[in-house]
Amino acid sequence: MKKILLIMLAASFTSCAVIRPGEAGVKQRFGNFQSGVKTDGIVFFNPITSKIVKESIQTNNLEMFLNLPSKEGLSVDSEISILYRLETAKVPQVLQTIGPNYKTIITSVFRSASADVCSQFFAKDMHSGKRADIEEAIKIKMATNLIEKGIIIEAVLMKSIQLPRGLSSSIEQKLQAEQDAMRMVFVLDQARLEAERKIIESTGERDAQKILSEGLTDEIIKIRSIEAFMKLSNSMNSKVIITDGKAPFLIGTNKE
Repeated sequence: MKKILLIMLAASFTSCAVIRPGEAGVKQRFGNFQSGVKTDGIVFFNPITSKIVKESIQTNNLEMFLNLPSKEGLSVDSEISILYRLETAKVPQVLQTIGPNYKTIITSVFRSASADVCSQFFAKDMHSGKRADIEEAIKIKMATNLIEKGIIIEAVLMKSIQLPRGLSSSIEQKLQAEQDAMRMVFVLDQARLEAERKIIESTGERDAQKILSEGLTDEIIKIRSIEAFMKLSNSMNSKVIITDGKAPFLIGTNKE
């Protein structure tokens, strides 16, 4: 009976927590976080003096909607995704110095970094190929402020950019004009190639006619006429041959 009581008494002073994959468990004793970090398995602790605080160490997505300033002083509406995670070894430091609401620190740092970076670019740059440069610059600036605190910024993604209406229309008109110019160049190239083809074709026909006319002598014409009549005579069909009455195998004769 005494052994049972001792076991029950010992159990009342011991508890356990399960740390799942993607989590980091930190023991908090009398309000202070211990330096050791448990990333999986079971952690035993005294529920009277301690507790286990679990935080995600996986990549998390923080979405924000805000207005970004541009170099020319315009305000650009944007939807931003910030991919971040906690550095495993520094989870106790994050919880001790910042607390579980560390997301507010990330958003504050992002607002400052994005304002500094975007103010160096024109509004149209956020809607063009320079968007990747802007995202990388914001990420680097955020990482400079957060890496020492134990927060790792993996990426900053500008998912949606809404330019001012007037500027958006101007960009669309410019892009349309560029497309029209490229299409016109294509049409002109096609027309030029077609013209060159016709010139080459007509030149070839002219040269062929010239060669043929130079080679058609009276003797060749007579020979061709005889060959034609011989082929005609071999036909089983009825036929009528019309000549000038003098040379039945000749289509025509030269008169001097």
